[in-house]
Amino acid sequence: MKASRSWFTWGWLAVLIGCLLAHWIQTSSDIRIQDVRFTGVNGKPMSALLYIPPNATAKTPAPGILAVHGYINSRETQSGFAIEYARRGYVVLALDQTGHGYSAAPAFADGFGGPAGLKYLRSLDIVDGDNIGLEGHSMGGGSVLAAALAYPDGYKSVVLEGSATRTLFSPPGDAKFPRNLAIVFSKYDEFSQLMWSVPRAVDVTQSPKLLSLFDTQQPVVPGELHGSIEDGTARILYTPGTTHPGDHLSPEAIGDSIEWFQRTLAGGTPRDRGDQIWWWKEIGTLIAFGGFVAVLLGAFDWLLQLPAFASLRNAAIPARDRRDARWWIALALSALVPVLTFYPFLTLGSQALPASKWLPQGITNQIVAWALLNGAITLALGVLFKSGAARLPARWGASIAIALGTVGVGYLALLLADYFFKVDFRFWVVALKLLGADRFTTFLIYLVPFTAFFIVAFRALHGFLAVKGDSTRRIYTSALVALAGGFALFIVAQYAPLFIAGHLLVPAQALNAIISIQFLPLMSVFAIISVFTWQRTGHYLPGALISGLFVTWYIVAGTATHVA
Repeated sequence: MKASRSWFTWGWLAVLIGCLLAHWIQTSSDIRIQDVRFTGVNGKPMSALLYIPPNATAKTPAPGILAVHGYINSRETQSGFAIEYARRGYVVLALDQTGHGYSAAPAFADGFGGPAGLKYLRSLDIVDGDNIGLEGHSMGGGSVLAAALAYPDGYKSVVLEGSATRTLFSPPGDAKFPRNLAIVFSKYDEFSQLMWSVPRAVDVTQSPKLLSLFDTQQPVVPGELHGSIEDGTARILYTPGTTHPGDHLSPEAIGDSIEWFQRTLAGGTPRDRGDQIWWWKEIGTLIAFGGFVAVLLGAFDWLLQLPAFASLRNAAIPARDRRDARWWIALALSALVPVLTFYPFLTLGSQALPASKWLPQGITNQIVAWALLNGAITLALGVLFKSGAARLPARWGASIAIALGTVGVGYLALLLADYFFKVDFRFWVVALKLLGADRFTTFLIYLVPFTAFFIVAFRALHGFLAVKGDSTRRIYTSALVALAGGFALFIVAQYAPLFIAGHLLVPAQALNAIISIQFLPLMSVFAIISVFTWQRTGHYLPGALISGLFVTWYIVAGTATHVA
């Protein structure tokens, strides 16, 4: 019981410390944050976080900024921008795009929610309607441009972060539309071809699309002003040294947008662009995420001591006597097959499993295809690498109950974090959100294939790779290499060419390359859960069920829904 109390106590303490730090940062300078819900197009519910600085009152309206995240993100992703804007006296509406977060599906509908967001922001009596800025990252750029089209006199300036005009999701732009535009396009942005039709992000200065937008025949010099702010024709290019998702963790990228709004919007509380504290909030929610994982482990350990789960308490029996050639081959295949099939299986999933009524999330469908096909490969390899592990009873009832109890305690931790501190558990692109009520049925549907994957994967992990006499450290290391090691190599292989030559190893897979970043920390967490639960029960099933619940919650809550 001492070990369970330790994990449980330290986990909750980390959650509390992380949440307090994040909340303190995002409410510094007496900023208030409200979770707002309002009606969008055709009565659809929309969601946003509203950041209100103390200078914004009905008697003294403040400038406002509509901040919109990119594809398969949510309103909290823009918190670095929102915190710094609010510290400078701007009322900020950090919007959930349609089909994202807690805004109603489908994704891509109704200008991605941008027009509704701008309309709501302008309706607030604490906002100066003559001084409103629009900021959108990636597909969020399409959202704010849609808002600018819908309300041509309803804004004063625009920042497109890692975005562009004339794309699959953005309307055309020219020397006059949108008004007072700043382009923040990073030197290592993965989407240079999609956004600006150039092979490398550093070539954006010579993009014909950009030259047309800036009304010039010469390469655009970053930081050089084109046009007139007074006439609304101003154009400027910033090129921070980061990647597309890196914009959210870049003081330079955030500082560029701050500088532009301070030049183009009147009012507020001017601060130097380098005066930024948002990254402490990221550290806080990272600490909370780590605490959440510890809470899961502690909750499992504590529940396992209850009489109801006595049947699950068994000694773990390693399958192998030693590490022979077959063991090393099994380890290599476990690590490499999932990443070698990553792009092909995701592409196949997009073709074979388009979003539908019962499988409404397109990206989730791609991951389901990858998971099921890798599970099938693992089963086939099991014929070659027969397990020598002792066969313990699965005890499905107790395993399901303890998995539900364990993840239920973790969900409670997030509920409390949201209620008291208005934060979730996240760092950068890795984010764990509460499930919206409209996504619960979706969660149950996707729970089946994801859980099946973990059952097969964990059975193979402990049936093929557990070696007698291994220390606890070595057991965890083997599991981490098997489940996450391949993704570490995969990310290096994709991004080394980007930083060296200016493009990804496979440029056409830019979105999936970014998605793969999340797999590294998540698969590491699942490796830890797998070993932790196996050592205490002698069986792979409890850990597989916990991981299935966790990953389904994570993906369904944080990914776009494409069919209402």
